[in-house]
Formats: sequence, structure tokens, C-alpha cells
Amino acid sequence: MAQSTETTDWVSRFADDVIEESERRAPGKPVVVASGLSPSGPIHLGNLREVMTPHLVADEIRRRGHRVRHLISWDDYDRYRKVPKGIDGVDEEEWAGHIGKPLTSVPAPKGSAYPNWAEHFKAAMIESLAELGVEFDGISQTEQYTSGAYREQILHAMRHRGDIDAILAQYRTKKAPAKKQQQKPVDEAELEAAEGSGAAAEDDGSLGSAGYFPYKPFCGNCEKDLTTVTAYDDDSTELTYACTACGFSETVRLSEFNRGKLVWKVDWPMRWAYEGVVFEPSGVDHSSPGSSFQVGGQIVGIFGGKQPIGPMYAFVGISGMAKMSSSRGGVPTPADALKIMEPQLLRWLYARRRPNQSFKIAFDQEIQRLYDEWDRLDAKVSEGTGLPADVAAHSRAVGTASGALPRTPRPLPYRTLASVADITGGHPDQALRILSDFDPANPLASLDEARPRYDKAEAWINTHVPADQRTIVRTEPDEELLKSLDEQGRESLRLLVDGLADHWSLDGLTHHVYGVPKVQAGFPADATPKELPPEIKTAQRSFFALLYHLLVGRDTGPRLPTLLLAVGQERVRRLLGH
Repeated sequence: MAQSTETTDWVSRFADDVIEESERRAPGKPVVVASGLSPSGPIHLGNLREVMTPHLVADEIRRRGHRVRHLISWDDYDRYRKVPKGIDGVDEEEWAGHIGKPLTSVPAPKGSAYPNWAEHFKAAMIESLAELGVEFDGISQTEQYTSGAYREQILHAMRHRGDIDAILAQYRTKKAPAKKQQQKPVDEAELEAAEGSGAAAEDDGSLGSAGYFPYKPFCGNCEKDLTTVTAYDDDSTELTYACTACGFSETVRLSEFNRGKLVWKVDWPMRWAYEGVVFEPSGVDHSSPGSSFQVGGQIVGIFGGKQPIGPMYAFVGISGMAKMSSSRGGVPTPADALKIMEPQLLRWLYARRRPNQSFKIAFDQEIQRLYDEWDRLDAKVSEGTGLPADVAAHSRAVGTASGALPRTPRPLPYRTLASVADITGGHPDQALRILSDFDPANPLASLDEARPRYDKAEAWINTHVPADQRTIVRTEPDEELLKSLDEQGRESLRLLVDGLADHWSLDGLTHHVYGVPKVQAGFPADATPKELPPEIKTAQRSFFALLYHLLVGRDTGPRLPTLLLAVGQERVRRLLGH
């Protein structure tokens, strides 16, 4: 029975539909959900939605006690379409010579430990999926095709090529719909993510002089798919092809030949039927009229199957890496994200938004706000005050049906950890000293208690904060600025310094720093904003700017309580002229 949509999230609602549909199609058998990834280059965070959407649904089905298989088809038998820019160990001119070959026949970048191009890029994704807690059954399409696993399906498609051609012909003559005027600018990274996988090439085969064929051999001489079928006999399965790249031609028996594949618009629905896929999402690049998902819904019947249910998913954008991505030639990968954020946060970003909602993953200062939001949600869940959909997204982020993901024992605020890593230059002993002062009643015994979050924050500081925004504490007092202060300025510094020892903790210094301008104006240090005139805020801003100039020589910097703890009492007194 379906659960109430008022108390469940999008994942639960899809799980209801998938379980019901699976029982209708294949009662008593494991539920099959699927993803497809083409290792044609770095597999990016936009592609990750192709995996996370069915993963979350599969995991919910598994939590309910049902057997479920999450298939990831590695489209490693796709043609090598282009040389990605900015790949270490790859000479663009040299690798361009491999265009048209299967991805598993293209050499890996120089220096790689993997045997070919596809395995090289699959490896990074597999490692990231393990860290994210994603369980899956991987299927290499190279292995499937070259082992003859799809032989009957290929022969069946060739026998029914006229039916397939008739379906495709309905769309070939249609004009593409006029593009709507862009309502808002799309960032560069989002556009790059929109490219999707190599499978999005939308190949439907070609009409040659011998007619339409849904199958394309790879050349026996140059290995490329720049081939044309010139003759085929259904009874003997003899197939003749010619290669336009090297001029090679041969006749083979398709009932024994394993060096070729169905064209994409036929290959995908064939696999739906072959694997019994019930749920598979598709990106917007697959979902427009006449595209592979839409056409596949008709072609799948030729193979005796049904189209999976599943949503169209929106793009994943990136904030803070547009410049870096253009130089690299691609948007960031899950591995890039996992260097600066814990798996729980990355899972949460995909779990909390419905698939048709776009969202951005932050590599800039926004990551600090995201972590604050996550920590607030974590606290609400612990207190039992979270909204049902938020609690569900949190549950899906922190673990799977197999158990909880490893987490940081003492998850201190990310922005605090980043500031400490910034100020100390990553010196572990200094970092531990500062972090231990945050809560003197319960100090950290080891930096490991703050890991891996501390390491992620340190990596973010080191790789995504420009050098001119890094914090460098003054080595000597700014004597000129100190001498220029009026009596009010000098008194504010005296009040701060006199209370340092009594307020030496994160909470204590927060109260003290904000309290100095209040006390100077004749109000209690704990007076609330409602009890204060507006000019107190102006006074606080001026006081903070003064402290930043005296401590780090800038108008702004890390939060002052964190900065003061990092600098240490003795050095703070000296830099403030006391």
C-alpha cells in the first residue's frame, strides 16, 4: 500500500511506484533499477545524478526488505568521439587518431595504471561510489558484446530492421522545436554538464544503398566504427561491410561475429528488455521529442520488453569552479567534491531535491553556508524537531540500508575548521591547540576527532581559496595605526584585551567581541539587538574592521572569535598594543 505523500519524500513515492510496477511485470523477482555511464572522459557531478537517483530509490526499496539490483551499465563499448581537453598525459593530436574506436581500445593517458581509456576513467568513479556508499552491479558493455551475450538480440534487431526503421522514420523528418529564449544565464559548468554521457550522441544508424541497419561493426583493420553495411542475408546471417576510414572490407557471419554493436537508439531499449529494467531516470538530453528515451519506448516492444518508469532529471550546476573548469576542459568529478566535503553532505545535496529540480554544488565560499545548513538539520534531527521530508533526506544522506557511513566524531563547524587550517597553514599541532580552546570544558584529545571534516576543510582552503584571500597574521604591530587612534578606539582595544582571559573560548569570545561596542555605549554586554539603537551595529562594524586591520592587515577575514583563538592571547595583546 502506498505511503502518504504528505509524510514521505520523493524517494519514497518513487519506491512505491517501482515496487508496484515490478510486481506487475515480474512478480517475485528482484526489482531492477539501472544507470548508464560512459567513461569517455572524467565522469562528472552531472553524471552522478544518473547514479544517485536510482541508488536512493533502490536503497529505499532495500530498506523495506525487498530484493533489488542496481545495475550500472558502463558504456565502454561506445565510440571514442573526441579528445577531452586538459587531461594529463594526453596529447590531443596523438589521441585524435583513435576517434571512432571503442573506448576500451583507446590507450589510457600516459602514466595510468589502467589498461585502456575506459578503465582509467571508470576507476575514479568506482572509488567515489564506494566512498558514497553506493552498491551496484557493474556491467561492461564491451564484455557483453564481445562475449556474444547479445547475439540473439542483435540477430532479432536485424530481422526486424524494417520495423525499427519505420519507428525512427517518424522522427527523422520532424523539425526540431524552436528554442525558447533563455530566461536566465546558464553558467559554463552547467552547460558542460548538460553534455551528459557519450551515449547522448543519439545515433540511430544510417540509411545506405543497401537499406537501414541497426548494427555497426568495428573495422577489422583499424578498429573504428566508420563502417557501412553493404549487404546482409537474414538466413545465413552473412554481413558485408566496408570501412570508409581505411578502405578495409570483409564479409562475416553475424551469428559468430562479436566485434560490433547495436546503434544507441536500439541498444538502450534492447538492454531494458534484456535486463528487465523497471526504473531508470534520463537526463534532459535524452528526453526531448525524438530522442533516445522517447523513441526507445516504442522500440523496446520489438524486443518483448517495456520502457522503464523514471523521471527526467535536471542539470547539476557548479558554483565557484567556472574558471577552473574551462582550463581543465570539464566540470568537476565526484572525486573533486569528496576532497572538500564529506560523503554525507554530497549525498544530501542529491537526496533533498526532486530529480526535476536543478541545484548547484559549491566549490566557493557557499560551501560554508551549506555546511551550516547541514549542521542545523543534523541538530534538528537529534532533537526530533525536523520536518518529515527533511528528516528523510537526512536519513538517506547519513547511511544506507547496509548501515551508517563513517562520520566525523566531533563535527565542528566547517567554516571554523577552514579558518583554523587557513590561519595555521595546516600545522597540526597549532590546529589542535586552537580547536581545543573552542570548548575548554571538553577539549579535543586528538585532531583525529575532527577528521575527516578537518581534512576536507583544509583541502578546500588549499585548493579553492585564492592566495590573495588567504589569512596572514601580522608579525609586528601596526604602530602607525595604533598611534592614530582616538580615545574611543584605544578604549575599545583596552576593553577587549582586559576580558580575553575570562572569555577564552569560542562562545565566550563571540559574546565578548560583540559586547565591547555595547559596553562603550553604556549598554550591558548581553543586551539584545531589540534593546539597542541602530548605531550600535555601525559601531560594531567599525570595531571589527579595526581588529582585522591590526591582526591581518585587511578589512575582513575569518570570524573574529576564531581568529583570536588562532592567534593566541599573548600575540593578540602584542598586536593590539598591550
